[in-house]
Amino acid sequence: MLRWIAIFLVLILIGLQLKLWSGSGSMHEVDALRVAVKKQGEENAGLQQRNQSLGADVLDLKHGDQAVEARARTELGLIKPGETFYQVVEQPAGASSVPTSTTTQAGSP
Repeated sequence: MLRWIAIFLVLILIGLQLKLWSGSGSMHEVDALRVAVKKQGEENAGLQQRNQSLGADVLDLKHGDQAVEARARTELGLIKPGETFYQVVEQPAGASSVPTSTTTQAGSP
């Protein structure tokens, strides 16, 4: 009788271990959900920061003429009447300021 109870308890223990490691709500699934929650939290933090930045831009555009003027200058290239616009164009990093020339010499036979 005691032997059957011991076998029954061992089978229950094995069944519970199987459920813990491979069933619904298993350790693997819990770890995967923790990773997903962490990733989503990082994404949410980035989106919150973006929303705060956009909210500050909206407030500046609603309450300040300088923000509207700055945005018109940078994005649309607008200038005020009577202003002179100078555009500075930088050379690409690979270009040098002195033009290079290639010379070829004719060889003697």
